[in-house]
Amino acid sequence: MRRLEGRHVVVTGAGRGIGKAIALRLAQEGARLSLLARGVEALERTAEEVGGAFTARADIRDARQVERAFAAAARANGPVHALVANSGVGGPNEPGEGDRFLELVETNLVGTYRCVRAAQRRLAPGPERRDIAVVSSILARIGVPGYTGYCASKAGLLGLVRALAAELAPENVQVNAICPGWVDTDMAWEGIDLMAEAMGVTREDAYREAMRDVPLRRMSQPEDVAGTVAWLLSPDARGVTGQAIDQNGGAVMP
Repeated sequence: MRRLEGRHVVVTGAGRGIGKAIALRLAQEGARLSLLARGVEALERTAEEVGGAFTARADIRDARQVERAFAAAARANGPVHALVANSGVGGPNEPGEGDRFLELVETNLVGTYRCVRAAQRRLAPGPERRDIAVVSSILARIGVPGYTGYCASKAGLLGLVRALAAELAPENVQVNAICPGWVDTDMAWEGIDLMAEAMGVTREDAYREAMRDVPLRRMSQPEDVAGTVAWLLSPDARGVTGQAIDQNGGAVMP
């Protein structure tokens, strides 16, 4: 199914993990892609795998880099029909010297906001529907000790999505979030390794312990999240806006 044929979609954080899987799926759906990330080498590999795409380096903490990247994407691929704001950083933070709280919030929340506004300034003209999909996290729903920055930044994204959905509805722009749980990515396995270290157990034991709270007893795959994003951008999701879709194997059932 090529439900996004000819639509220009910008994907941030497209070099690896969930972002890469999203880029691959959207390419299969016929989208014309602009891929942004900090790591240029990984980004170029993704572009090669999707069969060609515009790429640009963009550290979303840097407002000027974001503006330049989105301007270049619009020059290369035309007005933007959809943004998938996936870029982010993870990990714990602790109070005191070296606390990463500001880094996490500046990247995950403020950086995403910058990308949304940069995309908004370059949206394709209506009345055709346009879309913004933001990748949040299960930790927007629950609190985890030692992850104050990550939890706060990802929960903030849900407030951002609801406000933007209301703000942009008159322009026929749908804005939604996806809240993945454990997904088989480098970031997730770094979290499992931290658990193992803290518990004094093996990686395998830590994994089994983490999956005890997941009714399906397994991690999701990046391709699972990519499928949800593809649906959100498709005609099948007409009228879906201001929503946070939980995709976590049943770990959280609001």
